[in-house]
Amino acid sequence: MSSTAPPLRRFWDRARQIALFEVGGLLLITPPFAWASGVPIADSLGMLALIAVIAALWNAAYNIGFDWVEGRLTGRTADRRPWPLRIAHAFGFETGLLIMTLPVVMAWTGMDWLTALIADLALAVAYTVYAFVFNLAYDRLFPIRARAPE
Repeated sequence: MSSTAPPLRRFWDRARQIALFEVGGLLLITPPFAWASGVPIADSLGMLALIAVIAALWNAAYNIGFDWVEGRLTGRTADRRPWPLRIAHAFGFETGLLIMTLPVVMAWTGMDWLTALIADLALAVAYTVYAFVFNLAYDRLFPIRARAPE
């Protein structure tokens, strides 16, 4: 365990990360979801926008918590996260989100629970791949800067 905690992303950096992630996800995922599910694109966009709000709140809570624990256990910043932990991070995020969004998919689309579960799992797989690529790119484009000693 490291005696000095590494710096975390600042508030506005994290807000930018979340906003870019959610907007990009809506633009990339809505059309194929509408096509595959048969849910009209406007309804798909509305549902996925609601899920994006849920995901944004979950994203903030999950990433802050994950980064905090990782930093204290390893002394490493999130932008230096190794590949296996990046994969575990993405799956942990999507599992938590799936638990929160399945009722939304069922209520919004009128799908029975099994169909909604399959649709939500498909969304989770799409977003897991997207989250992995997005967060890797974000960490490379916006590395965490060391803070000056206080």
